[in-house]
Amino acid sequence: MIKRTLFICSLVLLASCSTYNSIDTFYNAHKEDNHVTAVRVPRFMLSLIGNISPEMKSLVGNTRDLRYMSFPSTTAEKSEFLNKQMNGITGNSFIEVYRKNDELKRNVVSIREKRDAVKEILIYNNNNQNGSFLYFNGDFDPVKVRQMAQNEEFQKLGDGLINQYQGGSFTPGINEGNENEEK
Repeated sequence: MIKRTLFICSLVLLASCSTYNSIDTFYNAHKEDNHVTAVRVPRFMLSLIGNISPEMKSLVGNTRDLRYMSFPSTTAEKSEFLNKQMNGITGNSFIEVYRKNDELKRNVVSIREKRDAVKEILIYNNNNQNGSFLYFNGDFDPVKVRQMAQNEEFQKLGDGLINQYQGGSFTPGINEGNENEEK
């Protein structure tokens, strides 16, 4: 009985520690920061993102969760702090498929696999002025993910995602102005 209780307590402790360094934790910790742009795309809006390119349409069709965040990284201390946080997230559970380090600048593409499919994709960029991450959760073809990383298509997706949100194209049916005015 004591061994069983100790085993259950150990599992609970391990589960609580493993969720500390997660994309959810990072997203929730920084979405309220000053000068941060945070986008979490609802599932019903994912089809709109597919209009960026044919490659994105095939990728987004298998996506269950899509998040993008850009944040200021104007000091060496802030860049180092953000780099360490992202390293903590990807740590042992992600496989890095691409990494470029230049002093504190980072470009990293990491994936998490299950059997023959990629389940999560995390793209992190930090140029000592701005940092960003793009996160996908779904079922993806590993060959297509590798090709997209090599062709920098994930960066294009992040830029296109922000442009669509800022352009208002993700708010169909909502008109600016007073809806109650009689015509």
